[in-house]
Amino acid sequence: MSSTAEPGTTPEPIMPKLWLLRHGETEWSRSGQYTGLTDLPLTAAGEEQARSAVPALAGVDFDLVLTSPLQRARTTAALAGFPDALVEPAAVEWNYGDYEGINSADVRRDNPGYLIWNDGVPNGETLQEVAARADSIIARVQGPQPDGTTVRNALLVAHGHFLRVMAARWLELDAREGRHFLLGTAKVCMLGWDKKTPAIEAWGL
Repeated sequence: MSSTAEPGTTPEPIMPKLWLLRHGETEWSRSGQYTGLTDLPLTAAGEEQARSAVPALAGVDFDLVLTSPLQRARTTAALAGFPDALVEPAAVEWNYGDYEGINSADVRRDNPGYLIWNDGVPNGETLQEVAARADSIIARVQGPQPDGTTVRNALLVAHGHFLRVMAARWLELDAREGRHFLLGTAKVCMLGWDKKTPAIEAWGL
């Protein structure tokens, strides 16, 4: 995984790429309920969605594969071909506090101007706390590994809001800009580079 160069030249640094995979459908993702730390399984349709992600990831040599500890992500990782994904505790979904299990449409009905990216959630995590977790994973992917090597391709299997925050932070944007990145269940994205500028190379495959 280390780069090589001709004698007397400086090797080009390895620019790690981070692939994202959102988990497949659950009962609450289908109904529109906020699903943070509630550990729901995939539906049968969600399992099929997870399997459908295989072609988008085929042929990529991943040096590091991480998954949220929640079962909907771990099952998605396994069905997508990565049963040995390493559990990353920081990759759980946003803790929605009092809004856990509440339908987002009901929140907006009671408060038409509500936007989670601006208003947050009562008695849950702040967006800044979610961003800090995302930053810790980016640092893990972009930094040297315990054996001294550098990651070329990493895969993270996690959750909708968290991965949208991850995309914003990869681009060195405020976490609120994650609102622009719609991400369906079991969709694949690739965060990479335009030369040395962080960029989105693929979204929603």
